[in-house]
Amino acid sequence: MTKHDEYTQAMKRQLDDLNEKMNTLDAKAAEAKADARDAYKAEVAKMRHQYQLAQTQFDKLMAAGEESWDTTVAEMDKIRDAFVHSFSYFKSQI
Repeated sequence: MTKHDEYTQAMKRQLDDLNEKMNTLDAKAAEAKADARDAYKAEVAKMRHQYQLAQTQFDKLMAAGEESWDTTVAEMDKIRDAFVHSFSYFKSQI
């Protein structure tokens, strides 16, 4: 397995895991009291947007050639890190 394959598979697993965790938080938000529910839903919507950005970057990563691989990986890591940070912060607020 190449370095590219290992990285893309690991990133796919991480994105899938975060998506699953977001689904769990979304379910918790639905169970929250009415006043908190709207705030939770707004935050989940922001995280869904970040997930879409990460997924778009992942698609670029999958299509990247050798000449753009390092730049694309760096961008993917930044987007993933921001997403993980936002997710962790939101989870800590629940």
